[in-house]
Amino acid sequence: MPTTSETTPPDSRDTARISRFWPLVSGAAAVVTAVLLGLIILIRGNLPFEADAEWMEEIVEHRTPFLESASYVMNFLGGGWFAVFAVPLGGALVLLLFRRYWAATFYVIALAVSAAVVQLLKGLYDRPRPEDILVVVDEGSFPSGHTANAATLAVVLGLLLWRWWVWAAGAIYVVAMMVSRTYLGAHWFSDTIGGLLLGAAVAIIVWAPLAHRLRIETGRSAR
Repeated sequence: MPTTSETTPPDSRDTARISRFWPLVSGAAAVVTAVLLGLIILIRGNLPFEADAEWMEEIVEHRTPFLESASYVMNFLGGGWFAVFAVPLGGALVLLLFRRYWAATFYVIALAVSAAVVQLLKGLYDRPRPEDILVVVDEGSFPSGHTANAATLAVVLGLLLWRWWVWAAGAIYVVAMMVSRTYLGAHWFSDTIGGLLLGAAVAIIVWAPLAHRLRIETGRSAR
């Protein structure tokens, strides 16, 4: 039985290797940017930026029962057992049912790595949470785990499905998550920026070495 590399023309393999370069570079750049943002925050004594404080002040002044309820829904979707177990396992199961084995592998690894990196940086920076917080959370405010999870999920699904509406829905979901985390007082705005950068970067970095196999698998499933 010939392997995938044996059945793929040499020029196609060369193109696949080249196509990995820029995703890896852009993903690494996003990770470095997020890490540097965390270092700047740490050097400043973990104090909020002026924009952080102003945004939180506006949020607290304009809280309403309806928006709080919507933010609690986002809190459930982006964290706890639902985000840690139900989303990764449920999504992987659906992909496996469609015989998208490489896609399922990519999906699970990206979400797991994203969560691991977030926890590592939370422990490293140990940034205090805002005072006006409405939910029970763990220690470490930077980066936002909910936002990182949302960004990873949005980019992974966008790369797997390649539909404009998937990208659009993913962008809306990520922005809604960022707003809801600050609305509940769980994070400073800069925490959500860090989560966005890390979540998207992890998805791209994990995707790059698997892109060629995922492309072949997609072509086979479309037949």
